Amino acid sequence: MPSSSRPMSMSARSSCARPRAPIDRGTAGGRAMTPQKLLERMAAAVAVAALPRPEPEEEESFIGLWVTADGRIRHELLPDGRYVEARDRQERAYCGRYVITGRHIDYWDDTGFTADGDFVSEDVLHHAGMVLYRRW
Repeated sequence: MPSSSRPMSMSARSSCARPRAPIDRGTAGGRAMTPQKLLERMAAAVAVAALPRPEPEEEESFIGLWVTADGRIRHELLPDGRYVEARDRQERAYCGRYVITGRHIDYWDDTGFTADGDFVSEDVLHHAGMVLYRRW
């Protein structure tokens, strides 16, 4: 499929700042998207946008890079409440929003997927069956 010579607008870019091909809102992976699936995705996007922002001091001590022992999974918790997850050589495999409450973290991927974890110490994060360590 030939690409357009027009530059992409900011609204056409993902929140991970990587350009994507134009999205056909009526399909999912080449298959027709059911109205129910479309409504689910829209509801997830609205829910993420409506999340309350915690006070900055709740997040500050955990901002930074968290990595599995083998280095394959890397979470970068950004100061603006966003995260970027890298997997192996894919530097921006997932991205989205996070909220830290005490030592608990909730993630909302930009596609609507959710996950959570717990900071068991200042340098160890348990997340989705993985153990990530703070990288200084």
